[in-house]
Amino acid sequence: MQHLPARLVKSLSATSLPCTTTLQELASVHPKGVARVVLKKGKTQLFKDGSPMVYSGAVDRIIGRPPPRTGDIVLVADGAEKPIGWGMYNSVSMFCVRLMQLEEEATRDLSCALNMEKLLETRINEAIELRKSLGLPSASTNAFRLVNSEGDRLSGLIVDVFGDVAVIASSAAWVEKYKPEVEASIGRIDEINYINWRPSSEVLKEEGLDASNYKERDPSICPQRTKVTENGIFYAISLEGQKTGFYADQRENRQFMSTISDGQRVLDMFCYSGSFALNAARGGAVNVIGVDSSLPAVELAKENIVLNNMDSGRITFLREDASEFMKGALSRNESWDIVILDPPKLAPRKKALQNASGMYRNLNSLAMQLTKRGGLLMTCSCSGAMTQSGMFLRILQGAASAAGRKITILREAGAACDHPIDPSYPEGKYLSNILLRVL
Repeated sequence: MQHLPARLVKSLSATSLPCTTTLQELASVHPKGVARVVLKKGKTQLFKDGSPMVYSGAVDRIIGRPPPRTGDIVLVADGAEKPIGWGMYNSVSMFCVRLMQLEEEATRDLSCALNMEKLLETRINEAIELRKSLGLPSASTNAFRLVNSEGDRLSGLIVDVFGDVAVIASSAAWVEKYKPEVEASIGRIDEINYINWRPSSEVLKEEGLDASNYKERDPSICPQRTKVTENGIFYAISLEGQKTGFYADQRENRQFMSTISDGQRVLDMFCYSGSFALNAARGGAVNVIGVDSSLPAVELAKENIVLNNMDSGRITFLREDASEFMKGALSRNESWDIVILDPPKLAPRKKALQNASGMYRNLNSLAMQLTKRGGLLMTCSCSGAMTQSGMFLRILQGAASAAGRKITILREAGAACDHPIDPSYPEGKYLSNILLRVL
């Protein structure tokens, strides 16, 4: 515990605190002072139950002189001004406070109370131990998610590990403020030799930050590319590519694909660097085609064929617009035993749902028409707004009707187990992976 008077340590160790709470005691001796964000009537229980995001609309008033600034530690209190927890403040974001610890937790672990540096170190160490218990990394897989924002109780921080490279995706002002501490905690991991900092520019704008002032990868320190293995398949990764460079969330779904592909003809739409297609080929597919509109992605996919010593006559990657390819294939009366449809995020916000619904319906209708009757369609949505809306299955039913097909659901899955989700913050659930039989 940092620089606390002996009398305070003694008082905090007492079995009862009739007048004040642990956080009140700590705040009273905090060297910088701690403002108090007071919640509106009826809002307290939501956050006591664990919801990590205090929206500005839930705040009644803020007590503190001078007022807190973005990135400051604040107490979150009920209507009687009694603290229920503490978190990181933002003066402009719709997320006024990202809760880090509740009162009960602070009482149990004084070392982390109102101490972001210690909390960071503790939570990252806990994340490391969790992944170890899940068998990550392993001899066959060294690409995984180490920190998953709210799921690891570090809202706004994502860390993906690709071999000896850690890619840190920052989407909160507090993460940028504590960048040295984050990098130090990750840098202490024995296997990590390089750190690639990837600020999420658009999200950080909503946090009140000009992301152009924040540097990403230093090319003199961190490589532009690296190589990883996942379930025994090798992948070249561009650290300047989409998101953090690789989609580890689909690992278990990709492995499942390898178990159902033997003897099948497989079409992988929006293939990116070819991960589903490569798994299908490894699983014994007789012919695999991957399609993506991005030239760098297709070049990576082709490189991955060579990395895995696969037969280029059995697996092919094409650069083409997905809709145009599927329409062309239909005009040629082509069909496949298995079709994979994994488009990019089409609904980044709830307000985009209506437009995205039409796109999902059209894409899935085309994919269903390209699936042999009795064949399989693995269709995905990585749009959190779509997954959380509960609309995806209805859209698929509409797509089947438009395609003149009947569908049955064989399997529903989400992200891999190293992408934990906080159930009190369902917005963290974004991936929906559904296996359909198309009749």
